[in-house]
Amino acid sequence: MVTPETDALVVRVDGRRPLSTELVAAFEALCDRAEDRTGRNTVIVHVSGAPAAPAPGNLTIALVSKWERALRRFERLPAATVAVASDECGGVALEALLATDYRIGTASLRLLMAGGAAATWPGMALYRIVRQAGSAAARRAVLLGIPLTAADALAAHLVDEVTADAATALTAATELTAAVPGPELAIRRQLMHDATAVSFEEALGAHLAACDRALRLAAAETGR
Repeated sequence: MVTPETDALVVRVDGRRPLSTELVAAFEALCDRAEDRTGRNTVIVHVSGAPAAPAPGNLTIALVSKWERALRRFERLPAATVAVASDECGGVALEALLATDYRIGTASLRLLMAGGAAATWPGMALYRIVRQAGSAAARRAVLLGIPLTAADALAAHLVDEVTADAATALTAATELTAAVPGPELAIRRQLMHDATAVSFEEALGAHLAACDRALRLAAAETGR
């Protein structure tokens, strides 16, 4: 389901497998490692696979809640998160993809909200896909289970690029994200998310705090 690579900040998520306590624990451990390694600010997630059947009967709301909390923590890491998505991508693989900062898709990519008459995955993929792509772009995928192709996903900005050479694209994306310190990226990400979720007045305090931080960092740099 989640396979750590030699590098502790690279994982593979298999969407064919159901949600489990193992998956939740693996993402919590990944977040621990990413937060501890301040000198390395890119987490790489390879995602593929989609459930062949509805969610298993032993899946509980408590487990879904734990998964969503782990995924939300992952989404707020002081590190850049880069995904490589290939072939069919649904279930937990789609959940993980939609929580990343930069997304690379292969030409074979197909994003699946549901298969046929199967129940929609019981998590926040629907919320994220509509927030990110808009209801018009997501409507057929959400309501009818029609897959989003690589071209559809690119047009809807659910992936940032589609490539035939994922390895080269991943190297370029890693170099791009490495230029921004993890804590700085986390602040930018949160301010960006707030811009679509809260009022100007509610957002102002966080923006002023970020401005104050930038001024203090600049003053410290000048004083050296």
